[in-house]
Amino acid sequence: MAEPLTARALWPLRAYARLAWTWCRALAQYPASLTLLTVFVALGALAEMTAVLIVFGHAGELAGFGVREGLLVYGLSATAFGCADMLMGSVERLGRHIRSGAFDTMLIRPVPTLVLLATDQFTPRRLGKIVPAAGALTAALAACDIDWTPARVLALPVLLVSATALCCGVWVAGACLQFVLPEAHVAANSLTYGGQALTEYPLAIYAGEVVRSVTFVVPLAFVSWQPALYLLGRPDPTGLPDALRLAPPAAALLTCAVAALCWRAGLRRYRSTGS
Repeated sequence: MAEPLTARALWPLRAYARLAWTWCRALAQYPASLTLLTVFVALGALAEMTAVLIVFGHAGELAGFGVREGLLVYGLSATAFGCADMLMGSVERLGRHIRSGAFDTMLIRPVPTLVLLATDQFTPRRLGKIVPAAGALTAALAACDIDWTPARVLALPVLLVSATALCCGVWVAGACLQFVLPEAHVAANSLTYGGQALTEYPLAIYAGEVVRSVTFVVPLAFVSWQPALYLLGRPDPTGLPDALRLAPPAAALLTCAVAALCWRAGLRRYRSTGS
């Protein structure tokens, strides 16, 4: 009997969950090490948040955003990128797997190759990024003067999921550069970690060319900037249309579609190392 369509569609998700759980069980055999690593990651995330607060504390306001609104932008960005890093951050090691020949092994296993790559060395220590970011976001949502209409309440989880999916798409698309240049992980990191650093502040502080680039080329503006404008009910000080604040789901779908095309193109181009 043919496997139901729903079961086939959910198979990659089930495989991802099982492989991630396997890595978590392995790491749980060394609880002290896992705990210390998670604490160190959390301290790094807290240092980033402290830097944002210091900047706003000295400047007072940036592009009309005070410290509470700035913390909201930071929280949206750090939460989305932290979740994406946990879910898909391992794809940045694609070039290493290609050079070692391990990618050839992934291609012949009965699990989607992208799932194998994304779950390779999956680690819960990345929760050390997500928990402080989520805490900052929660505090900012409570402190900011937000008119919590039913639309905004329903939109908040949609915005967070869309931002995370968009970041995952950026991670995969950036990693695909390594199909062409196995050492291109530095360029890929400029899109991921560099993108997070850029979106942790209101985009209005940057030049207009930068704002348009991260809106219409690499749509990082839909990770934190446009969602923050929507939640706060503010007009866009950069002069872009207000309708863009409703576009994060569409931007996420488009980014994931482009990432999928890049991944398929990379697989078609890939030639075995012969090892």
